[in-house]
Amino acid sequence: MDAQLVAFTGVAAGMVAMPGADFTVVVRNALASRRAGVACAAGVAGGLLVHTALAVAGLAAVLVAVPVLYRTLQIAGGAYVLYLGVRAVRSALRPALAVPDPAGEAAGGMGRSLRQGFLTNVLNPKAPVLFLSLLPQFVPDGAPVLPRTLLLATIVVVLALLWFPAVALLVDRLGQWLRRPRTTRAVEGVTGGALTALGVTLLAEPPAH
Repeated sequence: MDAQLVAFTGVAAGMVAMPGADFTVVVRNALASRRAGVACAAGVAGGLLVHTALAVAGLAAVLVAVPVLYRTLQIAGGAYVLYLGVRAVRSALRPALAVPDPAGEAAGGMGRSLRQGFLTNVLNPKAPVLFLSLLPQFVPDGAPVLPRTLLLATIVVVLALLWFPAVALLVDRLGQWLRRPRTTRAVEGVTGGALTALGVTLLAEPPAH
């Protein structure tokens, strides 16, 4: 058994499961419908696929080495997450009669949920830095770098494809309780506040270089 591969799988699982903007967006979409939640989860996995592919190709090193590119991605990611957070908070603060039916949001199409998950993850400026520093640690000395990093990247994406749809399905299973008007507003407020805080943090964070 490849001990390094097992260790990487454990590290990657913890990294994927760590609550963040992507987790919050999946929960919010899953409240709209199961299909919206799963579509958003697939979008998150797609964003991870981009980051791992960039790390494997070495392009992430360019992003890390050029402060302007990194800061641009940081601002774009922060602004998008902040936008989602403000929308959720505004929805939570509306009068009870004006709270939209979660199923109504799903009517906007699966594409919107998929896009939200993808953009939330792919615009995360810390992800390419993380993968660029993490993947090489699990390439044994003398092993071919490209096949190994491709395998590690595949593990990350597979874990995301397992974890985030599972979160969406769990939220959907609890949907009868979570979709009560008062509960929906509370969840909208909490997720909106979390996304807003994350967005502000990204925007206010000084450049890494």
